[in-house]
This record gives sequence, structure tokens and C-alpha cells, in this order.
Amino acid sequence: MVDERIAVVTGAAGGIGSATARYLARAGAAVALIDVKAESITGLAAEITAAGGRALPVRCDVTDPTQVTAMVRTVAREFGAPHILVNNAGVLRDGALHLMSETDWDAVHSVNLRGAFLCARAVYKHMARARWGRVLNLSSVFALGSVGQVNYATAQAGLEGMTRALAVELGPFGITVNAVAPGLIETPPAEGADGLMGADGVRSALVADTAPLRRTGRPEDVAATLAFLAGDGASYITGQTIHVDGGLPLGRLPLNVCGVGN
Repeated sequence: MVDERIAVVTGAAGGIGSATARYLARAGAAVALIDVKAESITGLAAEITAAGGRALPVRCDVTDPTQVTAMVRTVAREFGAPHILVNNAGVLRDGALHLMSETDWDAVHSVNLRGAFLCARAVYKHMARARWGRVLNLSSVFALGSVGQVNYATAQAGLEGMTRALAVELGPFGITVNAVAPGLIETPPAEGADGLMGADGVRSALVADTAPLRRTGRPEDVAATLAFLAGDGASYITGQTIHVDGGLPLGRLPLNVCGVGN
């Protein structure tokens, strides 16, 4: 149950982020919608409010510690101290190693890994004071490796390492820390880290032929798992990475799914 809890969802304008925000709101949480896309999260907040939920849009660049600190202050002022953090903000900058620039490397690590660190640090004191908290990090099945994603794979693997380290450090304060690693999720291709499928359906067909469940994932598949981990029923689960991927690695991960040549 997440009823009466305060949740912060970063990357809330994206497919997984917006699905998670809706799911948590329906379950009774007040949801702070965090993204750099102000117009998108304002519209999502209006949608959630019209459906009877509570939502607060806050524009924030998660790579900027000053903005992150101000964002958490705003959430605490408007809704109360946050209990749940979903670190979903992420970007993709795919490219073969010999073509990848330092800018592409830094961009992915800055948003996907540094942003999660900054947000976790900012909400920690509120959760520790309450002796209850949930930190949920969005990793990826491609933390296992993928052609053309050395920046993304290392950032997501780093998130899983951070998940384990924080679970040890924050556990005595009643805070659980877990990661969810989606497989290929059907979201619009322009959305960044969760928009891997492309527009032509080729990758969808590839996954359908590879994954044991013979389909790609939906944002709601990931949102449901995050909502469970955010609730009281997951109070004895921490330091884990839960794969929501249709069994994709079991069916042999398609390492060239990003379509990057050698």
C-alpha cells in the first residue's frame, strides 16, 4: 500500500515515468512529477488531478544539485516530506566506441547515474527522519551489455551498484533501496532511455522472437513492479535488481538491438 505516501518520480514525462506516476496516484500516493519538460508534466498533473489524484509538476534538471535541492524543498512544502523516490530520469546517446564522443559519455552518466545520486541524497534526510523510505532506481537489462551502448550499459550497471551500496547504508534507517531493470518497453522512440524500440517495428519483432514471453513490455508492466516495491508488502526486500524483461536474457539477449554497426 502507498496510500497517503508522498512519491517523487523523475523523468515523469516519459512512458515509464508517466505510467508509474499514474499507477502510484491511483494507489493513493501524492505524486511529484519531475522533468525538464514542463509542459508535459503540467498536462500529466492535470490528468491525474482530474481523475481524483494528487499531483504536483516540478521542472527540474536532475544533474544540477541546486535544482534538485530546491525541488525536494518544493515537494516538502506543498505535499510533505517525500517517502518514495523513483529515479527514472535517463537519456540515450548510442554510438559505436570509436564514434562515441566524451560529450555523449558524460551526458548519459550525468543524467542516469549522477542524477539518481543527487536525488537520493536530497530525499535521504526526510526518509531517515521518518524511519521509512523507498528508493527505486531504473536500471536496464542492457546493463548486461549491448553493442553501441558502452555509456548506457556502464551507467545502468553503476545504478545497480549504487542500489546495493545504499541498501546497506540506509537499511538501519528503515529505507529500502531496489532497482528495476526493464527489457525492451514499447514507448515512443524519442523519449530517451526508455524509448529503445524504434519506429519501424523491427526491434519489436526481434524481441517477440527472442523473449520467452514472445512480446515486448509495456510501461505498465514496469510501473506495477515499482508500485509493489514502493509499498509495505515489499518491506523486507532491499538491495535487489528486479528484471522486468519477459525473460529476455534467458532467450539470449539481442546485443545488436540498437542497430549500431561495428
